[in-house]
Amino acid sequence: MDYISINPATGETLKRYTTWTEDELEQAMRQTAEAAPAWQSTRVGERCERLKAIAAELRNGLDAYASKITLEMGKPIQEARAEIEKCAWVSEYFAENAERFLRDEPAETDASRSYVTFQPLGTILGIMPWNFPFWQVFRSGIPALAAGNCVLLKHAWNVPQCAEAVEELFRRSDFPAGVFQWLRISHAQSEKLIDDARIHAISLTGSERAGKRIASLAGASIKKTVLELGGSDPFVVLADADLELAATTALTARFQNCGQSCVAAKRFILVDAIADEFLELFKHKVQSLTVGDPSWEETRIGPMARSDLRDSLHRLVAESIRQGAVPVLGCKPVEGPGYFYEPSILDQVTPGMPAYEEELFGPVAVVVRVRDEQEALTMANRHRYGLGASVWTRDPRKGEDFARRFQCGAAFVNGLVKSDPRVPIGGVKNSGYGRELSIYGLREFVNIKTVWIG
Repeated sequence: MDYISINPATGETLKRYTTWTEDELEQAMRQTAEAAPAWQSTRVGERCERLKAIAAELRNGLDAYASKITLEMGKPIQEARAEIEKCAWVSEYFAENAERFLRDEPAETDASRSYVTFQPLGTILGIMPWNFPFWQVFRSGIPALAAGNCVLLKHAWNVPQCAEAVEELFRRSDFPAGVFQWLRISHAQSEKLIDDARIHAISLTGSERAGKRIASLAGASIKKTVLELGGSDPFVVLADADLELAATTALTARFQNCGQSCVAAKRFILVDAIADEFLELFKHKVQSLTVGDPSWEETRIGPMARSDLRDSLHRLVAESIRQGAVPVLGCKPVEGPGYFYEPSILDQVTPGMPAYEEELFGPVAVVVRVRDEQEALTMANRHRYGLGASVWTRDPRKGEDFARRFQCGAAFVNGLVKSDPRVPIGGVKNSGYGRELSIYGLREFVNIKTVWIG
């Protein structure tokens, strides 16, 4: 399958990239295998200087890079700029902290001297999604590169111009040839590549189905994986919450990137005592969202990234309505060119409905009503996914108790669930395993080696 760049705001095909032959793939693999030893032995400080150069290049070309995201996957231009800024931030963060994170750690043993050292694994295959076409690559790739690994990128088929721009960005930042490469390969080629001895670990951000497949192939080859898969994050609003703050944050939590985010709030779990009041506040805010061309500064909701994704979303919404869910706003595609879907609210959703059980990857907020706080916590954890969660209450102690009891990888009290280079991100249950970002993410792809000297 070729890589096809399509403008989701119009449906226009922009550019087509032919998938590599086996010979072209082999040439790229040889280049990376030849580059790996020298990159591993490069001083950490020197690698960090390259990361600083990446950050400078990103900021110098901010508008151009952001425009590629907007054109190719429909992200509103303001959000696209924020994505590029975040890529610069993560590059600077690891440039400033990698030496400390990788420093040998002394260990008290019966040896005259012993310590733990952190050495690169080799080459990491990154299989990345389309929804944050720069950030997802940087989130997993920058820590791996800082640790001395090479990175090979298998990007989503519908964002090839972004993939090409990222590869060129590394070249312009003086990374040695082969240390970072975009592989224009098919799913079948990438699956076969997992068994290649020149690949030492795999990082996947994608669907639950893709995670199961990659994990099984990597397991057969005894290779490390980090999987960040689907999410159905609960946004729990308790009776004592600041409803204005919660509703305002809910707007971003659900509708940022047209709702196409793993850590977006997916299930709004409302205690009965405040459900109607919150829903009315939230409804008015959703109605204020500007839907339109993502290149316009005022646009807050652009198109969905692909027509098949919009069709799939609407099938889940329609079936949930058939089963008793109540449409409050929207819940239908926008007629006309492009892959737009109305900002939507679906009320009275219960377990068993597709809108509850499946990940709605689009601009649809699912409302679940519960009797009390205990049922709210039970409902929040009643799902196969466990990526992020948030709770809204004026009682910090109660909020912290909820946060500790959520079954997820990142729990927020009175705040938007988001990734941050300073803290780890990742999931539990069917949302995957392993962590990205912070010291924990950097150490996912290193050999944690004991050195004992008698």
